Amino acid sequence: MMQALGTLAAALALPAAAAPLAQGAIAKPPRLRQGDVVGLIAPAGFSDDLEELEQVKGTIAGMGLVPKVGEHVLTRYGYLAGSDRQRAADLNAMYADKEVRAVFAVHGGWGSARLLPHLDWKTIRANPKLLVGFSDITALHMAFAAQAGFPTIHAPNAANGWLEQTWNSFWTLAFQGGTPTLLNPDPGPDPLLEERWRTATIRGGKASGRLLGGNLSVLATLVGTPYLPDFSGAILFIEDTGEAEYRIDRMLTQLGQAGILRRVAGVVFGQCTGCHIDVPDYSGFTLPQVLAQHLVPLGVPAFSGALIGHVANQFALPVGVRAEIDAGAGSIRILEPAVG
Repeated sequence: MMQALGTLAAALALPAAAAPLAQGAIAKPPRLRQGDVVGLIAPAGFSDDLEELEQVKGTIAGMGLVPKVGEHVLTRYGYLAGSDRQRAADLNAMYADKEVRAVFAVHGGWGSARLLPHLDWKTIRANPKLLVGFSDITALHMAFAAQAGFPTIHAPNAANGWLEQTWNSFWTLAFQGGTPTLLNPDPGPDPLLEERWRTATIRGGKASGRLLGGNLSVLATLVGTPYLPDFSGAILFIEDTGEAEYRIDRMLTQLGQAGILRRVAGVVFGQCTGCHIDVPDYSGFTLPQVLAQHLVPLGVPAFSGALIGHVANQFALPVGVRAEIDAGAGSIRILEPAVG
């Protein structure tokens, strides 16, 4: 995989520099270039596996980038990668470091939300850099959207798999400053892939707005905090893993009663991996029924099944930029670059 990433990165030419920002526009993170230094942080769960860290560094090198490991990446504090202040210090240091051009989370798990009060938002806002990760990193994506205002990228954590579709979409967004249309691939004649990659229209139509979201469980924990952005007119994307139908119902109820769902312009429910209750002869609501109960009454375009979430070969998806969804086609069209 690392050789394939390196070969692809070397083969693709980088575009010319972006035009200067218009007066009053929010600065965007710089696009990545081969040879750029990128920071590795562990904002959530711990790993003291030196061999895994070497593999992660190899993956980053295979992207044509130079890894710089945060001081506390291998620290352990209970089930976290260091204390809240230690993990926050690593993130703050990467945004203060002029050499570092982007920041990758090594792992998810749990703990990113605990960092938020300890982050140096003044320094982060003054140094826009792509933040890359998913799952628990949703807490950081949402807080950056609310407190920093520049785009981030929802993509695998550095220790996860980076397969062709993931890498291609990430390259387009982060290196080329492109605006791709993300559409599940044709599964061909394989019935298993057809089931796994099929999108389902919940309510048809097109809608555009700022793309915001991530892991549903993490998103729900941020309700009532200053770390959720304004969802008015947004395209909400959500995903999850290992949550039974009633828990998805509970979290969507929370988003609904908090007033978030009624403000969005459209919804993409990605993959919900292993989201079913493990009870023989279960006769409760199915996940599609739960989604319909919460999303159809909103009266906005919505679809499910996009390759976003805890699946191999997921899309890299920009957070905080404008996008258009076509719920009938199951597509997400990015309308503006995530990088400058």
